[in-house]
Amino acid sequence: AYLFYRKMKNFLILIKREFQRFFKDSTLVSVFLMAPVVYALLIGSVYKSGKVENLPIIVIDQDNTPLSNQLVDMLSESEKLKMVELKYENSFTNEDLITKKAVLAVVIPDRFEADILQKKYPEVNTYVNTTNLLTANLASGAAQMTIGSFSAGIEMSGLRKKGMSDAQAQQSFEPFKANYIRLFNPSANYFTYMWPGMITVVFQQILLLGLAVSFSREFENKTFRKELLSHTDSALKMILVKTIPFWILSVGITVMFYFFHHYFNAPMPYAVWPFVVNTAFFVGAVSMLGVALSILFKDSVRATQILMLIAAPAFIIGGYSWPLQAMPQWVQLLANGIPLTPFLEAHKMMLYQKATLADILPNLKVLVYQIMAYGAVAWILVKYSIYRSRLKHKNDKP
Repeated sequence: AYLFYRKMKNFLILIKREFQRFFKDSTLVSVFLMAPVVYALLIGSVYKSGKVENLPIIVIDQDNTPLSNQLVDMLSESEKLKMVELKYENSFTNEDLITKKAVLAVVIPDRFEADILQKKYPEVNTYVNTTNLLTANLASGAAQMTIGSFSAGIEMSGLRKKGMSDAQAQQSFEPFKANYIRLFNPSANYFTYMWPGMITVVFQQILLLGLAVSFSREFENKTFRKELLSHTDSALKMILVKTIPFWILSVGITVMFYFFHHYFNAPMPYAVWPFVVNTAFFVGAVSMLGVALSILFKDSVRATQILMLIAAPAFIIGGYSWPLQAMPQWVQLLANGIPLTPFLEAHKMMLYQKATLADILPNLKVLVYQIMAYGAVAWILVKYSIYRSRLKHKNDKP
């Protein structure tokens, strides 16, 4: 019992030392305490509306007749579109798209009304500014819906003139109905979609930045042997000493993000327990990865740079913004080696599909494999560093 007490006391001394080292580093303190707040407020404020509205468009009405004016009115009244210019000549359209910062230009051709009345089916051309694909797709979709509604109205009006009732005209024009039922994110809210992904990227980046200097600073300051090794020669204990403070701080960051979930009315997991397990495994996998690279690259600047190279593309290849199945096989293998990928997949399922612990078990297994693999690499590297340090100390003795 006494021996256990001595070991625990020594272990707690090392934990206390790590916290002291952490709070002495103003950069780490600012990253862990300020970055979550700043990023959460920034991301939440940017995506809070959840929908893109009032996209600027230009309308060129070359016909200027009652029917063309009706289409112009429908385009200007669209919720997602905002007509910033109405022209009657199709000239300098490309230049106007730039100067007016418009997303698209709708050109209603000459003899538009006359061709409709003569059943000649005129063509309405839409020039889409695709420099931003998101706004281009949203604007073109809204324009297509408006023009489609106008076209359907004209067709049904012609059928009514032939003596059909409204019900007969609608049935003749629309022989069957296609219903689209949105599940899991029924309002197609972009904030609901982006928030968990962006916040998790921030979480991973903060952890990696902190762990990048966990061992590398010891080697730089030459305290690995003098202070750390003098208290313990256990590689496992050293790894735990370095990671436990970050695990404790991660609880505070998670609580902080939970508060911002409520503040911005972001979606929350259906059940708390699967969320806790998934987050714990994610933090564990990120910790082992950060520790392994921190030992491998004994220079803190280099370790930080390498970890940033991992953090930066993680969201791109993580299957959140682009389907993982559409990526080359080697990219998929690389993505599955980053903790963010399985964590986000499970997180999405819990947020939108009310997944249970059993549903996310495959993702949890990947995180466990990562913990074991990165943990084994970290343990081997620490053991080797202990061996090298002792050998060097022995050789330095007179």
